Amino acid sequence: MNTACPAPADPAGHLTAPWPTAQAHSRFLRNLLAARPEVADWLVDKVGQPVTAEQMEAFLADQAPYSDETLKRSLRRLRQRVMALLIVRDLGGAADLGEVVECMTQLADVTTNFALDFFHRQLAELFGQPLDSRGEPERLLVIGMGKLGGRELNVSSDVDYIFVYPEEGQTAGGSGRRIDNYEFFHRLGKRLIAALGDLTEDGQVFRVDMRLRPNGDSGPLVGSLGSLENYFIAQGREWERYAWIKARVMNSGDNLQAEWVQALQAIARPFVFRKYLDFGAINAMRELHGQIRREVMRKDMAEHIKLGPGGIREIEFIAQVFQLIRGGRDPALQVRPTLQVLALLAERRLLSAESESALAAAYVFLRRLEHRLQYVNDAQTHRLPSADEEREQIAHSLTFADWPALLDVLDAHRAIVARHFEQVFSEPEEGRHALATLWDGSASPDEALERLSTLGFRQPQALLARLRSFRDSARYLQLPASNRERLDALGPRVFEAAAGTGTPDASWLRTLDFLETISRRGAYLALLQQYPPALNKLAELIGSSSWAADYLTRHPILLDELLDSRIFDVRTDWHEFRRELLARLAQAEDDTEREMDILRETHHAQVFHFLAQDIAGMHTVEHLADRLSELADLMVQTTLDLCWRRLRQRHPRPSEPPRFAVIAYGKLGGKELGFASDLDLVYLHDDPTPDVGEIYARLGQRMSTWMSAQTPAGMLFEVDLRLRPNGDAGMLVCPVSAFRDYQLQHAWVWEHQALTRARFCAGDPAVGEAFEAIRVEILRQPRDLATLRDEVLAMRRRMLEQHASRGGEDFDIKHDRGGLIDVEFIVQYLVLGHAHAHPRLCGNLGNIALLGIAAELGLIPGELAEPVRNAYREFRRLQHALRLNAGRRARVERASVSRRIDAVGALWRQVFASD
Repeated sequence: MNTACPAPADPAGHLTAPWPTAQAHSRFLRNLLAARPEVADWLVDKVGQPVTAEQMEAFLADQAPYSDETLKRSLRRLRQRVMALLIVRDLGGAADLGEVVECMTQLADVTTNFALDFFHRQLAELFGQPLDSRGEPERLLVIGMGKLGGRELNVSSDVDYIFVYPEEGQTAGGSGRRIDNYEFFHRLGKRLIAALGDLTEDGQVFRVDMRLRPNGDSGPLVGSLGSLENYFIAQGREWERYAWIKARVMNSGDNLQAEWVQALQAIARPFVFRKYLDFGAINAMRELHGQIRREVMRKDMAEHIKLGPGGIREIEFIAQVFQLIRGGRDPALQVRPTLQVLALLAERRLLSAESESALAAAYVFLRRLEHRLQYVNDAQTHRLPSADEEREQIAHSLTFADWPALLDVLDAHRAIVARHFEQVFSEPEEGRHALATLWDGSASPDEALERLSTLGFRQPQALLARLRSFRDSARYLQLPASNRERLDALGPRVFEAAAGTGTPDASWLRTLDFLETISRRGAYLALLQQYPPALNKLAELIGSSSWAADYLTRHPILLDELLDSRIFDVRTDWHEFRRELLARLAQAEDDTEREMDILRETHHAQVFHFLAQDIAGMHTVEHLADRLSELADLMVQTTLDLCWRRLRQRHPRPSEPPRFAVIAYGKLGGKELGFASDLDLVYLHDDPTPDVGEIYARLGQRMSTWMSAQTPAGMLFEVDLRLRPNGDAGMLVCPVSAFRDYQLQHAWVWEHQALTRARFCAGDPAVGEAFEAIRVEILRQPRDLATLRDEVLAMRRRMLEQHASRGGEDFDIKHDRGGLIDVEFIVQYLVLGHAHAHPRLCGNLGNIALLGIAAELGLIPGELAEPVRNAYREFRRLQHALRLNAGRRARVERASVSRRIDAVGALWRQVFASD
């Protein structure tokens, strides 16, 4: 496509023949116009607008080449015209960088395809069409690499090609003998290279570089898709992954066979972009750049604006390392143009907006300077001139007053690029770590114990024993050498990171356990090695919470979240969160497994953000529960949408949204969700269309499976559907009318108790409103208080028999007398007993608010209600803190909360008139 804008007005006459500005700058243009006056005629006609691919194709068609020599002449004369036009338009201020690089890319595409088709037909007349295993003709795939692949070709660039043909086989036979497909395409490749690269009296079209093919100059010129796949698997190197990021099949027109392009992409994509976050790519690209830097120093190329410090290549490396790391998990990052990648990195906050702006500005400046250097003699040069006259000419072409003015701006850009490059690629540490002797065991036992004690560890002997056990284990000794090197580099820093936390022993032990778990995942070790602050955050986080340690161990991909600047941003923009989630899901549309993993990865990442904020003391329990409940609502709604998309065609009116609602009970219903809470859900529908019950039953079943199934990314939610009418024996999805009938005629009191905390959380709001009307209707039914009291007390006794701690010094915050459930039962009794007279009690406002309302209404004494509200808050806080470190059952010393227990007991006796 042509991305250029129409030419602006030309008051200075830069675009008017004889184009003095361009001719003064470009010796190549002066010589060309003198030798080829017809080029000037073409310029007069075309220079006002960007040249298009269609115009290039029309020029070649008019030339009608009939032999190798006439083809070469036609291709070169097209290039002369395009180059002349670009020089005039660019130096005349009419063409921006986008137009220049796109025009050069189009020139390469058009000339390559024209010559490819010409020689394919030529060879097919001799040997017949090359055939695949189905007997269908096949074409050579020409893969453009580097700037050609990225549609960023510079004006005097060579072109990097790789030639691949679909399958082995033979030709059909023509006027000559049949030959193997390899021989056919080998001949075709050689002719294509000569057509573009031979130096004739008309010059060249492009210098052709084939060194990026498998095995480089020592490899065959062409290879099949199968041989390419085998090469990637057996021999593909890290630098080749970098090179293939920009790989693009150039074929178009008769040369294009879409199915083979897709087959190539299916082979190349997993080689380039890993499914996991590949932080090991940083080390590989650092080594590659080190080789380039050494070559630059050896050849005294410091002033090389492409390869020198702060040059174009460093900007490309910055963009491409993030692509290698994250492109497998974020397909949007698989785009090729450098400026597009930088913009995406800023959008994802992988680069700051300021960094992206600075790097993009430097890239544009350096590329424009590059072109002006090359326009002079149509030479592929990136060196700054040494002659004063040439320097002044280059400066004036970029509208600078003189060379020092240009150099000031150039140096500023290169300094910015170099700084950003160092931030991304710098070695995390140099030399041997001061605590290395503790990790490798070379310190004497006494020295090690003293050193650990000095660092603040309370049980140094136990730590050293655990370390010896780890280093002597088969798991450690059998690690790949690269992983063990990374682990040994991290080991001393683990002591340092743990010592900086408030719980050094727990931090160290949990961090070592975590590293042992991920020790075969080199990418995760590379992340922690490359980003020391991430290791410090990890030690702080899992040292503060055993639940956090377990969560990270189950989902180590969350390590990446430690690098996210938003991890401590307590203001969640749910609109933006949903937009990003839907954008990721759109990239995996109709790939059920990937969509399920995206839901889990997104949910786990946000939970991890909340966890880090919670451990840092940034949330109250109530605020955290609200955020977790909002997150769950959003994930349930998204799951519903995805599942319905697969079922809607079965509905008589597939264009309409489902008349279906998800009702949340329990913790989610009361917006008291915790980190490990399951979801108590009930599914309702209110669709009068005949025979749709089975469709909604499938929807409910599929939703439950999508949320609770274990995938490689884990589980989204554990879902409990037993609170639906008739429990496990009831319909999975209940019609609203049947739900109402059940609640009025058949429900137990405990089911009405559960209804006090139920709410609509996803689906059709109209169905949600119908549910809410039923809920209020049920809660406001007049009830005999004595009968209600007996039912509630009987249920409470059954729960005590099953879950209470049986007395003693320990107190179960949730289940024991005077704990959370007693408060909940008090509120539920008050709602069911008095809502018929006081509609305010029907609000799903939470237990603390409802206790306050009951006191305002005179149903309970205010002096008893307020201590219970405080007790409920405190119990939830304690329960939450204990579960972060002590599993699902939260118990404390009874004496430490006796005042809270007594307060709940006093209100219980008041409400139930009980001893």
